Amino acid sequence: MSADRDQHLLVFAPIGRDGPASAELLRNARIDAQVCTSLAELVSELNAGVGAVVVAEEGFFAQDTGPLTKWVERQPAWSDLPFIVLTSHREQPAVVAWRRNLLRALRNVSLLERPIRPITLTSAVQSAMRARRRQYEIRALIQAREQAAQELERLVVERTRALAESNEHLRIEMAERARVEETLRQAQKIEAIGRLTGGVAHDFNNLLMVISGGLDMLDRQADPERRRRLMDGMIQAAQRGASLTRQLLAFSRRQELTPEPVDIARQIGGMRELLDRSLRGDVHVQFDFPDTLWPVEVDPGELELVVLNLAVNARDAMPSGGTIMVRAENLSNWKDDEIAGDYVRLSVIDTGTGMTDEVRLRVFEPFFTTKDVGKGSGLGLAQVYGFVKQSRGTVSIESELGRGTTIALYLPRSAHAASRHQQHLVDLHRPRPRHGDEGRVLLVEDDEEVATLVSEMLRQLGFEVTRAASAAAALGALADGRAVDLVFSDVMMPGGMNGVELAREIQRRRGDMPILLTSGYSGAAVHAAREAGVRILPKPYRIDELAAAIDAAKAEGEWSRARSS
Repeated sequence: MSADRDQHLLVFAPIGRDGPASAELLRNARIDAQVCTSLAELVSELNAGVGAVVVAEEGFFAQDTGPLTKWVERQPAWSDLPFIVLTSHREQPAVVAWRRNLLRALRNVSLLERPIRPITLTSAVQSAMRARRRQYEIRALIQAREQAAQELERLVVERTRALAESNEHLRIEMAERARVEETLRQAQKIEAIGRLTGGVAHDFNNLLMVISGGLDMLDRQADPERRRRLMDGMIQAAQRGASLTRQLLAFSRRQELTPEPVDIARQIGGMRELLDRSLRGDVHVQFDFPDTLWPVEVDPGELELVVLNLAVNARDAMPSGGTIMVRAENLSNWKDDEIAGDYVRLSVIDTGTGMTDEVRLRVFEPFFTTKDVGKGSGLGLAQVYGFVKQSRGTVSIESELGRGTTIALYLPRSAHAASRHQQHLVDLHRPRPRHGDEGRVLLVEDDEEVATLVSEMLRQLGFEVTRAASAAAALGALADGRAVDLVFSDVMMPGGMNGVELAREIQRRRGDMPILLTSGYSGAAVHAAREAGVRILPKPYRIDELAAAIDAAKAEGEWSRARSS
């Protein structure tokens, strides 16, 4: 269908001279008119494009108008072809009914009754052609919209494909980045583990050298004084090993803490003697604690260890002497990236050499130290970091070369008042080994060497010892009616039942039996033991610590029996 045909007029008047005369009249009015001699020709020309149609109604008499009415019905939504029908004066009912049906079939019809003046016909055709032009404008708009929609759809498809490709590239890059980051993390973990194991191996090999070499030399020395010095060195090495393990657990936040309300001024103030012995004579300690200082919720013993570590580090940073200021202050509604709420800031301030930025960023790493070989383990500040984090606080450090260092601990405020009883690191009244008939202990320990040593310690304390190598053997010993006053068991044992499960089973069978557990690494066992109401003695321990733990377990057992009776 061409644009030239859009203004093409068809004339269908096959009877008489109406067709040629009308066409000639309209051509004189500059209207492109074409005469159709048959209904089939008219329908064919309609398919080629048309602006309007002039028909004489008698041309449809006795004709099959089905193809024409179907063409009218199949017009697109924008099209409503105008028909100008030339009628006659016939008013017979049949003719009127036929004419009405014809008008309904052609839809858009204008009736002109003959005879018709030329100007009337011309005006009617021009009006119909103008209406048809508006329809073609609508068609053009619809086509333009469809083309725009198709173009938009094409652009959407192309953009979607481009986005899909970009997303795929991005996914590949993200996967590659994640792989590289994971590789880097693994490398950092391996490096950290290597540094950790290297530091542990170095320190423990030194300790084991003192112990194994001392034991070897012990048999070669007859002089009691020299034997005493060897024994003291081995005891100190064992204590250093226990301290090293404690520091490692504190850094990894696996150290079992017992937080309670603590008065910092009284707790830290009570360390004056210990600090004076640990520092040089040219290093002085000053305390600055306000009277209105809040209590904090921390483990008091671990807090003292942390302050002692910080004071020793500050001492080493002041080779020519100086002053260490231990200051505390309340922080109401404190908020930073890690904590929020009421906190007490405990600061240890020195006037020492300070740190570079590189050192400051690494001071909390385990086994990182700037001290000479043998002068420090590199675990002191790592322990500080682990303790503060495990206590639901945070730690900050400010340092400048030549201007000193300030390490601040942010400790959570306690909602309860601190107890007036303060227990410090140095206890001059430890229980001493006793002799005599203290009772019968069932020792449950699978390690032969440990069992031999602990059995001897218990005998030194005056206990009669029966040893079982597993939980099942211990239950068997209790089941055969053997007299037992206390069960002392390791937590980790073979056989499918650990020490905590053994304690629960003994409580079920004999609820009045005192039970004491021990472990080299408590971990989750501490929580399970607490739920079971059983005390745990951490390894390694001294004979006086063992005696104190046994006394406490027996006292708890007596209290439990008294309550149940």
